Amino acid sequence: MIALLQRVSQARVEVDGEVTGRIGHGLLMLVCAEPADQEAQAARLIDKVLRLRIFADAAGKMNHSLQDVAGGLLVVSQFTLAADVARGNRPGFSAAAPPAQAEVLYEAVLRLARARHADVQAGRFGADMKVHLINDGPVTIPLQVA
Repeated sequence: MIALLQRVSQARVEVDGEVTGRIGHGLLMLVCAEPADQEAQAARLIDKVLRLRIFADAAGKMNHSLQDVAGGLLVVSQFTLAADVARGNRPGFSAAAPPAQAEVLYEAVLRLARARHADVQAGRFGADMKVHLINDGPVTIPLQVA
């Protein structure tokens, strides 16, 4: 699985003008399933995301995790993270999991995150979403778990 984390002071996602998820201080996680992914990769991803120390302690050092700061987690499906731009100017997306598989894995990510963390919000799989965020730092971290 591929993920892109953005530490935010606030974020929300809208579908057709309706807010489907909103958080304050926390992480916006864009996530993409790949064809070989299974629930084990989703579990490793959530474990890493919840424990990644990218929030400041009292001394201003990145020593606290999302769980330490009780921040929100906004999860948004993003198949374009698997874009292949090696040839030409139009990206290819064959490295992304097919939609049916990707949706199952996206739902697994949400289920696993909600089982371990209090504030988990989400976009809507396959929808045309508008994501609004204020990146805090800015801090943006790419992740890939196998």
